[in-house]
This record gives sequence, structure tokens and C-alpha cells, in this order.
Amino acid sequence: MTDLPTVRGKLTAGRDLSGLTWLRVGGPADCLFQPADLDDLSDFLRALDPNVDVFPIGVGSNLIVRDGGLRAVVIRLGRGFNTVEINGDTVVAGAAALDAMVARKAADQGVDLTFLRTIPGAIGGAVRMNAGCYGSYMADVLQSVTLVTRQGEVRELSAAELNLRYRQSDLPDGAVLVSATLKAPMGDADELRTRMEEQLAKRDATQPTKDRSAGSTFRNPAGFSSTGRADDVQDLKAWKVIDDAGLRGASIGGAQMSEKHSNFMINTGGATAAELEALGEHVRKTVYENSGITLEWEIMRVGEPLDDQQ
Repeated sequence: MTDLPTVRGKLTAGRDLSGLTWLRVGGPADCLFQPADLDDLSDFLRALDPNVDVFPIGVGSNLIVRDGGLRAVVIRLGRGFNTVEINGDTVVAGAAALDAMVARKAADQGVDLTFLRTIPGAIGGAVRMNAGCYGSYMADVLQSVTLVTRQGEVRELSAAELNLRYRQSDLPDGAVLVSATLKAPMGDADELRTRMEEQLAKRDATQPTKDRSAGSTFRNPAGFSSTGRADDVQDLKAWKVIDDAGLRGASIGGAQMSEKHSNFMINTGGATAAELEALGEHVRKTVYENSGITLEWEIMRVGEPLDDQQ
């Protein structure tokens, strides 16, 4: 890789990415950059050769990095990007702030962001994927975001400019989201805490939270809820069409569709990224043959396979 700009944060060449994803698979990035602060990030991107790709990564909760790794500078935000500030019904959260932490801190101040409590990952990823559950979504509460463009410019975009939709958004290519401003209804703090405990209990009863997974593997099939939004309160669920195709518990190598929730793919131990992706494609093919429904990946897959996997 070309010479990289001088930074105040940390640059690590050839950083193995498997330890940074919940599925614990993947090869090395050309380089991992952990910026010291916003200025460090902005200066780095401005000075970086424009031909060098960058890839922002959060906590890796919804990601498969292929076994050959990633030909890019991977940018991972840490301290300095995980603050949470609350003023009335408005919450400003750093992109690295965990969704669960934001939900808890907001609830303590009587702000209802309880839907974030059971969503794995951090705020940056929640914005990018328009994360949601229990009928609430980032699109319902997001006001604006602050990001750094690939050219190093710090910009603020309104939620409308991101075109948030079911599990998707239109963040500019190469941009690194650094914070989000949310506005949510107010409620009683004790009631909000109780609701989150109930949500956690429901999640643990129905999802393989003790296993190594990346959350939902596939988006729910296209359709619309009673509110007219394409979202995950649709009648047609991915897990149901997977079950109907007889794929609950299906496995390839160390990759398995969970017996507890068939839309969760788990690494039972020693799985490769290739095995996980192959299992997902097997599920997609079999579901299509069984029902005519084409499942779309919710887990992001990036990078290159190993040479012998080509």
C-alpha cells in the first residue's frame, strides 16, 4: 500500500479482522486506522491517496469479512466517538456508542429509545442499516448525522438526505459517520427500564444470544406492514420461509442456521467466512426453489476470498 499520512491515532498494517467481528471470521485489512479524534480522522482522509479505498467498521455485529481480507484502510472509531449527550428529548450519540448503552442512558433521562436496547451494534451501524425492532426504527427518531467525507470534509446531513428505508440508507461513498442526533418521545424512566427488561427476556427466549452470530441473516421478504412501511413487522418473515424449506439447523462445516431461530447463522466453532457465505447462499437457493422467494442478505459481506476459494 502507498505511504499513509501521519496520524495521532493508531495505524496497524495487515490487521487481522476476525477478532473485530461477532462471527470471528475474516482475513487481514491492508491497514486499520483508529483515529484519535475528529480532527485526526478528517486530516487523515484529506491527505490519503484518493485511489485508496476506505471501509468504516463498527463493532462488527452485522458483518462477514471474507477469508482473504480487505484491500482497504479499515477505519474503526473508539474513544472520543462514543459519547452520549442528552438535552430534553434530544440525544446526540457518537457513532461508536453502543445501541444498548444509548437506550439505557436515554431511559434514565425519560427519553424513549427503548427499541435500541436489544439491537446489537453501535449507533453508526444503526443509522446505516436503519435498524429497528418492535415497530420502531432509526428513521422514526433520527434528526441528522455528522460525517466526514472521503475528502476529509466534516458535514451535517439531515435524516431526509439519507433516504432511510428498510435496512438501508444512502450514506455518501467512503464517508465515515461520527455522530447522530435523535429526538424521541418522553416517558417515565422506571416504565422505560421495565420495558427494556421485558424486551431482553423476550429476545433471550427466542434468539441464540449465547451463540456466535451476527443477528438476522436475511431481510424479511419484500412487503408492507399495515402502516404502509416496508419493515420487519411484515406478516412474511424470513425465518418462516427458511423453516418451510426445511433448513432450520442446516449446516456447512462450522456454519449453521440456528436451531433456536432459523434466520440466525452461527459459527459453531472454527467456521470460515467461506463456509458461512456458502451456507447463506445454499439457504437462498433452497428457499427460492421451495417458494419462489428470493431472500436478500442483511449481513454485509466484504473483502476477497482466499486464492483457493476462487
